[in-house]
Amino acid sequence: MLITLLVGSAAGLVWRAVNLQLVDHGFLEREGDARFSRVAQIAAHRGTVTDRYGEPLAVSTPVDSIWVNPKELALATDQIPRLAAALHQDRQELARRITSNLEREFLYLARHRQPAEAQQIKALGIPGVYLSREYRRYYPAGEVTGHILGFTNVDDAGQEGLELAFDHWLAGEDGAKRVIQDRYGRTVQDVESIRPARPGRDLVLSIDLRIQYLAYRELKAAMRDQRARAGSAVVLDVTTGEVLAMVNQPAYNPNDREQMIAATYRNRAATDIFEPGSSIKPFFVAAGLASGKYDDRSIIDTSPGFYKVGVKIFEDERNLGAINIATVLAKSSNVGMAHIALSLAPQLIWSTLTRLGFGQVTTSGYPGESAGLLAPYSQWRPIGIATMSHGYGLSVTPLQLAHAYASIGTLGIARPVSFLRVDAAPAGERVLDSRVCRELVGMLETVVAAEGTGKLAAIPGYRVSGKTGTAWKAVAGGYSTDQFMAVFGGVAPATEPRLAAVIVIDEPSAGLHHGGDVAAPVFSRVIGGALRLLAVAPDQAVSPPEELPSSPAVGDVRTAALR
Repeated sequence: MLITLLVGSAAGLVWRAVNLQLVDHGFLEREGDARFSRVAQIAAHRGTVTDRYGEPLAVSTPVDSIWVNPKELALATDQIPRLAAALHQDRQELARRITSNLEREFLYLARHRQPAEAQQIKALGIPGVYLSREYRRYYPAGEVTGHILGFTNVDDAGQEGLELAFDHWLAGEDGAKRVIQDRYGRTVQDVESIRPARPGRDLVLSIDLRIQYLAYRELKAAMRDQRARAGSAVVLDVTTGEVLAMVNQPAYNPNDREQMIAATYRNRAATDIFEPGSSIKPFFVAAGLASGKYDDRSIIDTSPGFYKVGVKIFEDERNLGAINIATVLAKSSNVGMAHIALSLAPQLIWSTLTRLGFGQVTTSGYPGESAGLLAPYSQWRPIGIATMSHGYGLSVTPLQLAHAYASIGTLGIARPVSFLRVDAAPAGERVLDSRVCRELVGMLETVVAAEGTGKLAAIPGYRVSGKTGTAWKAVAGGYSTDQFMAVFGGVAPATEPRLAAVIVIDEPSAGLHHGGDVAAPVFSRVIGGALRLLAVAPDQAVSPPEELPSSPAVGDVRTAALR
């Protein structure tokens, strides 16, 4: 009987073994794979952003995020104190998070940890703890390029600036593969590729990092010296329409998420509007020259030093008498500008300003860019026209104003504003006659002459054309008498303009407030340094040679900028 029982048991075991190996093999293999097979994500890194010469401005570095399956970790609650210590988190708070999410299978505990640190946590062997590879954005130039680039969120998606504007280009597409994992979550076998990862595409900007550092340094110094509230600087390549530099103060570091507040990270040069003051006068003169009523020999009688329009009296600092248009600009005569503006058809002024880009966004595509304010000419009244000719009653952005000066520098060709490097200058659109622009550029040189309001914008070795602007700031109920916007816009070299720039200093409070005293010197240092960095030939003799300031080395500029 015992022998029969043993033989029967042996036969049953043999039959069961044969059944498992031959009959149920496929089913059991599938069930086993289902328990240890996982679909693993293959992270795709975001494209790199570089300046026009290949210097990295934004790169993605590999990091690991730590996540858990609360159901699995809840079976080893005694390990939570070890995990909390490794994560530098409160153990009670971590335990609460785990136990309150037991219905979930995925819960992040820490994002973007260094791979070495994450591996140490993984090496603890705590059940239910896993790693996932991600990428974190890093900005080598920090706050120097922060306003242009913007930043990404924790999931590496663009949130502001060019990171947002070109998110579709820069963003990669994660891949997926099926793997077999052991009980500790370690991959032991790659089974199949489900979807290959597609890395993001690289982006080459128009920015010249050398000029960007230079503009950053000079604007920051001016902010400190003038005790100003804010400031912006924009530098355009006249020949191509490219943005070579754009900086703002106060600045922020996109590598530090604690600094990311809207008041700090918005790009004032593209989004903030202001009344430009006298820096708008050259474009009203352009309308006058285009009308055929005026040329560079025309005389305007500004006597007796004031001009009444309706109930408003416009005054100059003194009676300038009969002066030509170049002197109107050089002395920034409000009376002379009112005479010119009121002698022109409102539609002509409006069409000139509109063709130059005022009242509309540029072609830059920058997120949140403002169009400024330019009312339809049908709403204009004489007093409003006179006021606008002095830079009040209309609003612009620093980028708009710089583009308008660049269009004068190209002798009437408005080229599209571009934050991307262009290999050949676009055709552009003619907005003013070349004769008008030549005359205007010549007149604007007198502004930077020894007797002009913008003499501090002069650059040794180069002829400069530009215009100062000083505007009272609008406040509730009218205009402030102690808060100003100081502006300077211009082009250089005047004989064949290569660069256009606008400098805006908001509320200087160190004793000086005129554009010629506050903004013009910044223009001189930024554009003077940029012309030398670009090896643009001087168009004016300099004597003695020692008066020419040395061009800072790129390394020196960067070091000073980061202090």
